[in-house]
Formats: sequence, structure tokens, C-alpha cells
Amino acid sequence: MASAAPDNSGLTITSGMPTVVDQVAVARLYGEPLFALPTDLYIPPDALEVFLEAFEGPLDLLLYLIRRQNFNILDIPMAGLTRQYMSYVEEIRQRNLELAAEYLLMAAMLIEIKSRMLLPPKHVAQGQEAEDPRAELVRRLLEYEQIKLAAARLNAVPQLGRDFLVAQAYIEQSVQTRFADVSISELQEAWAAILQRAKLVQHHKITREELSVREHMSLVLKRLQGHRFVEFEALFNPEKGAPVLVVTFIALLELAKETLIDITQAEAFAPIYVRLAYTPS
Repeated sequence: MASAAPDNSGLTITSGMPTVVDQVAVARLYGEPLFALPTDLYIPPDALEVFLEAFEGPLDLLLYLIRRQNFNILDIPMAGLTRQYMSYVEEIRQRNLELAAEYLLMAAMLIEIKSRMLLPPKHVAQGQEAEDPRAELVRRLLEYEQIKLAAARLNAVPQLGRDFLVAQAYIEQSVQTRFADVSISELQEAWAAILQRAKLVQHHKITREELSVREHMSLVLKRLQGHRFVEFEALFNPEKGAPVLVVTFIALLELAKETLIDITQAEAFAPIYVRLAYTPS
């Protein structure tokens, strides 16, 4: 049978696990019961600072303390609230004065309200209620809570760039330029202008020359090779006389008829251009 011996701590020590006599274990550490919190528990110096920085400001901290303990916000127990508030702020005051400054201002306001509540109420006219020193603080807390809840609802709404992105797709399109068609009247005017300039060049030598339309068709095609566009007027040489101009013009008409060339212009009344006809691949 295992022996037992009394201990000054109030426990009965046996050969097995210690048995609780007049205490209740508050926790277990590595499987062993813990009957009192350690006195050398280490708390990092910045732990409370991180806690305070999690709040948006003094009103946020006050609202947290009130809601955590289910205080009636319309009937705040100023003594308990001020004591808890000061316990938070006092710890951070010496570590981060910049952070604690606005909290200290609120602490001064809480102490003032607490002091005013200890004084006898001011005399007021009959039928009127005495002013509650907490009224202004309650109003600010209620307004802050409404704004905080509204901000939370807005933050829950899906936002572009945070919760979703706009789908985009790039589609490359090749646009083929379409030139304006050349009317018969415009060809006539261009041809008349060429004839008018040809009359300005006079030759006294009279010869009879046999001209071939097919030959001039080949000359026109050679002239157009290697060029994207050639002006209509550049295909004619007024110095060779009107017969050559006529044959060249007929050669152009034959080439256009056989769809070997395109006669076009960029817009109305613009210069007329001639190019080799081709079928886009």
C-alpha cells in the first residue's frame, strides 16, 4: 500500500498523481495539474501596444469594453469603465507617447465625467430633467458605432480589384482600307486635263506611226511594277503627242477591263491612282 505524507501546500502527496484537497486545478501543463498561475509569466513588452494599435481610436476601445461586458450604453457605469480603460492606457503610455496621446485625452474626459457624476446635480426648473454628464459621450459612441457598422457593411460589398477583376480579352482585327470608287465623269475630267496639257506641246514634224495597244499595255504593267500606287497622270507623256496618249489611255481601259489593274482614289476630288490588281491572301 502506498504511503502518504501531508504537505504544507494543502495537497496530499502519494506515490501517484497529487490529489486536490482544497483547490481546483486551473490548467494542465505538460499533463500535470496547475493549481496557481505562475508569478514569473513573461508578457512581451509590445504585446499591449499591438493590442491598442488594433483599435481605430479611443472611441473604438471604449465601445469594445462596453460591448464585451454587456454594459447598457445608455447607462454606462463610469467608475468601472474608467478603471478598465486606464489600465490599458497606463501600460502603453511610457512605451509609445504618440500612440497614447489621443487615448490620454479620452481618459481625461472619462475622469471629468466621473467627477461630475459625484457632484450633486444642478438645480433645474420644475418639469425639466438634470443634464446627464454622460450624454455627450453616449452620443459620440452611438454615432461611432453606426458609422463602424455602415463601414463594415460597405466593406462586405464585393470590390473591384479586391474581390473580383474585370475580364478583358484582346482581339486583333485587321482592317482593310477601302478606297472610294472612281466615277466615269472623274475619268473624263482627268483625261480632258491631260489632253489640254498635250495641246500645249506642238510638234512640227509630221510622221505616221503605227501604235500597238498591247505593247502599251505591257509598258503600263512594267511601269506599275515595283510601285504600290502610280498617279494616273504620271502614266502619260505629253511630249510624245496625242496619238501615244490615246493609245496609252486605251491600254489602261483594256487593263482595267481585264482586271489587271485598279484605278482608285482616296476620296472625292482627290488625285487618281493606278495600281496592279491583286487578290489578298
